[in-house]
Amino acid sequence: MSAKIYDYTTICNSILSIDSKIRFAGVINERGRLVAGGMKENVEPLENEKDDEMIFMELALRVKMRKEFDKQLGPVNFAMASRERALAISVIINDDILYVVAEPDTDYGVLPKKILEIVHS
Repeated sequence: MSAKIYDYTTICNSILSIDSKIRFAGVINERGRLVAGGMKENVEPLENEKDDEMIFMELALRVKMRKEFDKQLGPVNFAMASRERALAISVIINDDILYVVAEPDTDYGVLPKKILEIVHS
C-alpha cells in the first residue's frame, strides 16, 4: 500500500493561520532536517539555528523510539510537551514529523485536535 501524498507547505500554512499563538509549524524528516514550513513571520525565535538542528534531530530520534511500542499500544496520534516558554506538538505524517510550537498559554486541549483535522482533511 502506498502512503498518502501530503502538501506539507499547505499544511504548515494552514496551521500557522488557525491560532495567533502558534509560532512555528514545520515538517521534519526522519533524519531531523526541516523539509517544509518554518517560523511565523515577525516572530522572534526562542533558540538559535544551531539549537533548532539539535531539537529536530532529538525529535526524530524520540519519534523512532516511540514507534517501538506501536504493536502493543497502537500508533501515536500526537505527542505534546508543555514547557515554561513554549508548547510543542508533534504529529507523524508518513515517515515525517509535523512539529508545531505555540505560546505556553495556548489551549492545549483544543490545538492538537485542530492540527489533526488539518492533517487528515
